[in-house]
Amino acid sequence: MTTHAAETAPAADGSARGYSAHATLTFATEFRRQLTRRRTQVVLGFMALLPIVLLIAFTLGSGRQDNDDDSGNAFALADFGTVSGANFTLFALLVSSSFLLVIMMALFCGDTVAGEASWGSLRYLLATPVPRGRLLAIKFGVGLSFGGLSMLALTGFSLLVGTLAYGWKPLQAPLGGSLPATDALWRILGVAGYLAVMLLAVAALALLLSVSTDAPLAAVGGAVLMQIVSNILNAVPELGDLRAILPTRYGQAWLSFLSTPIQWDEMVRGTVTSLSYATVFTIWAFWKFSRKDVTS
Repeated sequence: MTTHAAETAPAADGSARGYSAHATLTFATEFRRQLTRRRTQVVLGFMALLPIVLLIAFTLGSGRQDNDDDSGNAFALADFGTVSGANFTLFALLVSSSFLLVIMMALFCGDTVAGEASWGSLRYLLATPVPRGRLLAIKFGVGLSFGGLSMLALTGFSLLVGTLAYGWKPLQAPLGGSLPATDALWRILGVAGYLAVMLLAVAALALLLSVSTDAPLAAVGGAVLMQIVSNILNAVPELGDLRAILPTRYGQAWLSFLSTPIQWDEMVRGTVTSLSYATVFTIWAFWKFSRKDVTS
């Protein structure tokens, strides 16, 4: 009797014996769970198929240009993307960075908590019990992971499709000049990495909004809206130096990565700005979630 009572008595911290906070929700479990969702599969599939869609568009556009002598200017940007596999990849990143990648990252991170709340399963997760900080950290980490996988899918398949279609040749920079084919790959990866860092501010804001509402669409839309408003304000020259604090102010600084030598100044400023916003939004999200009255 005494032995049974000792086995069932609470641990020193008040928790049940055998309970481990680190075993309640693992990264692998949440990763597999999110991977089985149709939303995740559709986004990853679309990122992989987008290079093929662009290639078809380039092929159709080239045929139309051949039949229309006045359409040369309309297809100038497409001509840039068909120079080589590296140019094709750079074009895919360029046309995706301003909106598509923003929506993708906001979707993965804005649906973290708000999605569970909308399904009515959040309170059951916390009753497992999963510590709130661990729950949010795991979900945010998985959201960032799928955002990174989407970037890798877009970049990798663009390199594959572009190289098969146009060959691996020197990279023609958008602002003029060219880079040797031997340097093209790591320059492209550097551009993709910088774009990923700039998306961290979007991800963190989506997380903050996700713990503030039970509507996933509101969290995703709010993060996307921030990017749109920031881009609009960045286009107002009357704001002067105030534009330096905007999260999208250095969104095009990746162009400096294609120069020789590489100009690091604006990319460093962009990295610091994005990480600063991401840090503030993430800390705020954890603070807010730790005090949130979860009823869903």
